[in-house]
Amino acid sequence: MIVLVVVITLLSGVLTVVAIGHELLETSNINSNRIINSLKKTVIDGDNDWQNWRKNSTLDTSSTYVHVYNFRKDAHTKNYFSPNTYKLLASKPKKIPLVKGVIYSKKFGLLYYSSGHAKGIDYELWVDLESQLNLLERIILVTFIVLILILLISPMYIRIIVKRLMAPLIGLTDKIQDISQDQSEHAVRLEVPGKPTEVTNLTKSFNELLEQLDLKSQKEKTFMLNAAHELRTPIATIRSHAQLIRRRGEGHPEIISKSINYIDEETYQMQFLVDQLLLYARAENQAIQIKKYNLSKSVEEFVSKFNKEISQTIFLELDNHVFVSADEGNVNQILKNLLSNASKYSADNSNILVTIKKEGSHVVLEVQDHGSGIEKKDQDHIFERFYRGGKVRGNIPGTGLGLAISEKLAELNRITLNVKQSGTNGTTFVIIFNEIS
Repeated sequence: MIVLVVVITLLSGVLTVVAIGHELLETSNINSNRIINSLKKTVIDGDNDWQNWRKNSTLDTSSTYVHVYNFRKDAHTKNYFSPNTYKLLASKPKKIPLVKGVIYSKKFGLLYYSSGHAKGIDYELWVDLESQLNLLERIILVTFIVLILILLISPMYIRIIVKRLMAPLIGLTDKIQDISQDQSEHAVRLEVPGKPTEVTNLTKSFNELLEQLDLKSQKEKTFMLNAAHELRTPIATIRSHAQLIRRRGEGHPEIISKSINYIDEETYQMQFLVDQLLLYARAENQAIQIKKYNLSKSVEEFVSKFNKEISQTIFLELDNHVFVSADEGNVNQILKNLLSNASKYSADNSNILVTIKKEGSHVVLEVQDHGSGIEKKDQDHIFERFYRGGKVRGNIPGTGLGLAISEKLAELNRITLNVKQSGTNGTTFVIIFNEIS
């Protein structure tokens, strides 16, 4: 920071010196041209003209040198020199490269040269630049003094400014460190300062991040509690029947077969639950392969195989050759979950309808059953993990993970999954592919 200030000040000083130097040269050029024009108007054609011009001119001959060369044939005197001009020419002054009109003489120093011609007479003029150089030296000295003062003052000033600007950030950092060391489970938020705006926005962003982390943490805790609760019931049943066999198996061998059947059913339920948990975990982190494929053909093939696994009949109403961009395996998994739910909550002799149609720039896949439907109070929660409606919990087997898995897979494939209608006539789930590829 200090280096930047020094560089800026130094560049400003250099530019100032260059600008003033240029302005002084322009002033010298204007004054020289004025003197040359004065000589032209006088027309110095003889000694009397020269003497009259010298007498009437206010020219300072101590710093200005004039040479008049009359090359007319009738001229009695060819050259006229102001005081010391001859000595100046004898010193053989040299031009300064890149600086127009400026010459240098070892004896006379820097001078500004200009010339003119009128009526067969050449006029040459040299103006001493000593006064201009003295002014530039004073400017350089002032610039140097200012630079020294900046070097002395700027560290303290910058430290004060930085401290004032960094104070909110330091406070924010300390608060974040306190939060990171806080082992309590309650939600913590940062106090939002009124200014500066950057720190205010940063604090708001941190609070949004903390809110998301807190929400995610709560979901994970809820997930673990629900998983433990779902596993506790079959484990308790298995343990109960194992103890029953241990206590009464020898005296009542008929209960062994019955208890083993219960244990087998509960272990199957546990295995199914664990498989669903693994499937959900994979759905959150799996790498998907989105590509264009024939949705109509894929659904038709999948339904023909799945229809053999359920008691209901699945009818298809498909537009032909409908293509979408998605992971085909993920879409089939979503369809499997929806068809399994439709079968589970419908009568054995009912029908399930699967349709594919185009609506504008979208492709819509619907699964409609004729089951008991979903109560209105449950519709907002059906995609939550382990959630099951009150009228089906305990009556119909399930884990409450199928729709949660389906929603996660839909998000990964950038497609929409929702409930179109639900009531006493059944439920319709809708999968919307956002764009036709």
